[in-house]
Amino acid sequence: MHPAFSVIVFTTLSGTGFGLWFWLALRIALGDNAQWFDGIGWALGLIAGGVLVAIGVIASLWHLGKPMRVWRAFSQWRSSWMSREGVFAIASMGVAVAAVLVQSSLVDPPQEPVVMRALCALLAPLSLAAIVSTAMIYGSLKTIPAWRHRLVVPVYLLFALLGGGLLFGPFAGTTLDLPRMVGAGILAAAIALAAMKWRYWRAIDDDALPLSRGDAVGLPGREVSVFERPHTEANYLNREMGFVVARKHARKLRMIAFVLFALVPALCAVPMLLLPHGGPAALYWGAALSFQLGALVERWLFFAEAKHVVTLYY
Repeated sequence: MHPAFSVIVFTTLSGTGFGLWFWLALRIALGDNAQWFDGIGWALGLIAGGVLVAIGVIASLWHLGKPMRVWRAFSQWRSSWMSREGVFAIASMGVAVAAVLVQSSLVDPPQEPVVMRALCALLAPLSLAAIVSTAMIYGSLKTIPAWRHRLVVPVYLLFALLGGGLLFGPFAGTTLDLPRMVGAGILAAAIALAAMKWRYWRAIDDDALPLSRGDAVGLPGREVSVFERPHTEANYLNREMGFVVARKHARKLRMIAFVLFALVPALCAVPMLLLPHGGPAALYWGAALSFQLGALVERWLFFAEAKHVVTLYY
């Protein structure tokens, strides 16, 4: 598939934003007793997540033929994962804005502000639902076997949670055990993501396109042959559905992505885990920047290496 930069930016940044919302909301909803309400840091975290989600959503509009008609997509939520994604994204934004407004109105917040806990208890699952809906847009497409793999949705979810977790540390506050918990979580997530993504890459290499030309023309299970090329020159389907990346280049890009989104964050997580009060803030931001660059490369490969079944006809 042709890698559209707008969709790559959308899936990476919005995923990180939803992941940050999830961890912040989960912390508030579950309660951290003494220091769980961390004032301006918590509010800035919500705002930062909102900025990432907004940038991602705006970037996604570049890929639409007529962006002014995007509102029509929300009406198909019963059958379309793209519509569900939009509904959950808007709902998450509304709850996040309400949480910030409620917090700003609480000059002297009580020990257990029920409203804040309720809003955050709603924001966390809405954020996860938005991430899963984004992944299912691709995971539900039967015509692209590489995207139908069982690891596509878990990898999307883990990318969002790890990206948000790397930003969670600087915004979450400074309780005694929290930095070590964040470091342990980042290390475990980076290892899990590396293992799952490597398994996915091996799977699509072994079974890149397990279909036939009959499937491409709507005659599954039948032998179909052609006696001449369908077209004498390139067309839209060739450009969009038949994008080709050389295997040697794909291997290099995979290694670059692997180092950036998994190895560097894992190495940065070790001082966070071992030091008494967690690693310095520079480790969080350095790991977050490395992760985002690696996620962009990985997401480019996710599209570039996927082949639509129609390419078998051409």
